[in-house]
Amino acid sequence: MSSRASRQEQPVNSEHREHTQDTATESFVAHRNLLFTVAYEMLGSAADAEDVLQETWLRWAGVELDTVRDHRAYLVRITTRQALTRLRTLGRRKESYVGTWLPAPLLTAPDVAEDVELADSVSMAMLLVLETLTPTERAVFVLREVFDLGHDEIAEAVDKSPAAVRQIAHRARAHVAARRPRGGVSPAETRHALDAFQRAVRTGDLQGLLDILAPDVVFLGDGGGVKQAVLQPVVGADKVARLLATGVGRIPPQSLRPAQVNGYPALVVRFDDEIDTVVALRVDNGLITGFYAVRNPEKLSHMGQETALSLR
Repeated sequence: MSSRASRQEQPVNSEHREHTQDTATESFVAHRNLLFTVAYEMLGSAADAEDVLQETWLRWAGVELDTVRDHRAYLVRITTRQALTRLRTLGRRKESYVGTWLPAPLLTAPDVAEDVELADSVSMAMLLVLETLTPTERAVFVLREVFDLGHDEIAEAVDKSPAAVRQIAHRARAHVAARRPRGGVSPAETRHALDAFQRAVRTGDLQGLLDILAPDVVFLGDGGGVKQAVLQPVVGADKVARLLATGVGRIPPQSLRPAQVNGYPALVVRFDDEIDTVVALRVDNGLITGFYAVRNPEKLSHMGQETALSLR
């Protein structure tokens, strides 16, 4: 080949690379909220979900895009594989975690609450149910039940046969159905329960507090060994009511602020304008069945600004 031909080819190759890089960036940015949501629902950790997105981008940037028919499907596949690897690492970390491990809360925009399916899938209650699945079951459930991917597409993402994915999906669906909140719970119902809870605590009305707690209510706290928190679940309306009356009852009313957390109304405790605790609820049939109090500072990093989520 002549040097002249080589010189002519270089700008063409350079332009092609730039165009490919621009296309890769545009596709990644267009699907970023979806990819974060996939990773977060698989991991329950915002920081780890962000790390997975970084790893996804690095791999995506090296893909020959001319060979990729569906950018969205390919990106979801990379994200799922990276999240599965991270999920297994997280499992080992949780074994040595001090106290109860709770999902990292997200400050979410009103549009998340308006999307019932999205709000339900990222709720603290649902994320805790997903914690009871194996990593592969969790990936299959999230991709099939939340994002409505086909079995063939999921099979490529989790490195299983479509037949195996169908079996895993069936098993995971039954497992989740037995443990998820009973019946659909609207944000309005959660807000009503939250208002009643605040009123009862503010007035010191122990009976009023008992009236909105389910008999088998559970209080879970997560301080991560950094902040003081209950190390074991507190179970039963009477025990939880007394814990709340003595604990939350001492917090100045102005330090308790409402917020949209993981698609549902929740409470944020602030001292000197610093977030100290995020309290989310699980509500079943109008009664509070779960309190989730996250105090671990590492898990509160996504409470400073709203996180954009998407199922599409």
